[in-house]
Amino acid sequence: MASPAHPVDFADLRARFLRAQLAGDRREALRIVTDEGVRRGAPAIDVALSVIQEAQREIGQLWQDNRISVADEHLATAVAQVALAHLYQLATPLPPNGKTILVACVEGELHDFPARLAADALELAGFSVRFLGADVPTEGLTRMIAKDAPDLVALSATMSFNLPSLIDTVRKLRASLGDKLPILIGGRACQGIEGLAEELGAEGAGGDAWELIATARRLLLPEAR
Repeated sequence: MASPAHPVDFADLRARFLRAQLAGDRREALRIVTDEGVRRGAPAIDVALSVIQEAQREIGQLWQDNRISVADEHLATAVAQVALAHLYQLATPLPPNGKTILVACVEGELHDFPARLAADALELAGFSVRFLGADVPTEGLTRMIAKDAPDLVALSATMSFNLPSLIDTVRKLRASLGDKLPILIGGRACQGIEGLAEELGAEGAGGDAWELIATARRLLLPEAR
């Protein structure tokens, strides 16, 4: 990965992007990630994950701590979605590696931004990605996997009350498709639960998109390690 042509202070960009999110200032948020990030030489994937992903993580913590309202969280996420879409257009992905990953939010999970960000990051890292979005019924997910035969499935659950849905989805996929298909789980609902992936028979649990990319490479591209 090439180094930025000019030093980029990701911590400073993240702090200012977060302020723009909370203010609902989409133009300023876009200016920060494009003019002060990508156009100063930072790879778009680094800006997406070191600025947008981390700022959005802080938004989630602020909401969980009752320091911002649900409306504030929705406003901030809408800003992040616009910025992520622009970064995706500016990005130069790595050459295709021939592996396909299906990314979906489990049934009942309406917060699709973390999964969308992960899907974009995986595609920029060279994977072919099928992103199914929020609240994907398990039956439909199973049918699509059988039809498209992806090399790996990544499932997302953000809200803790959707953890049972995540557990049920993994178990049903295993019962229907067997043990050969690698399954990764991720999202806020999985954080802090030691051994969850092993208990479910999943191949890993990603704390963020960087970890998801690393695990996908380890599982699907062992020669690249």
